[in-house]
Amino acid sequence: MMRYPILIEEGSDTTAFGVVVPDLPGCFSAGDSLDEALDGAREAAAAWIDAALDAGMPVPSPTKLEDARRLSGYEGWTVGVVDLDQALFDDSIERVNITLPKRILRRLDDLAAARHQSRGAFIADLTMVTK
Repeated sequence: MMRYPILIEEGSDTTAFGVVVPDLPGCFSAGDSLDEALDGAREAAAAWIDAALDAGMPVPSPTKLEDARRLSGYEGWTVGVVDLDQALFDDSIERVNITLPKRILRRLDDLAAARHQSRGAFIADLTMVTK
């Protein structure tokens, strides 16, 4: 697990809980309950990292909790962590075996050939487009 510090602004009856992931610029979440805000922060951080990797950008390493506590503009906020699965950072290639009907496979190969791509590259591109 990779742990990123988060800053939590407590909510009330009239305001939502807010969560910021300071190591990931622009990454934040809010929720009517603390659990909702934390779940949203985990999803937002995963999406931020996925988008950064897709764009070829580096993913910042987590800072220390004591550094997060001293960030300007967040006085009075609670400091915590969000756990992210290391698999989010894994861009290694993995060979897979899938089973498809021949007519589907033929259609897949025809579409890949029309784009001058391999079957694997075509499937990867399809996955990236559907986000």
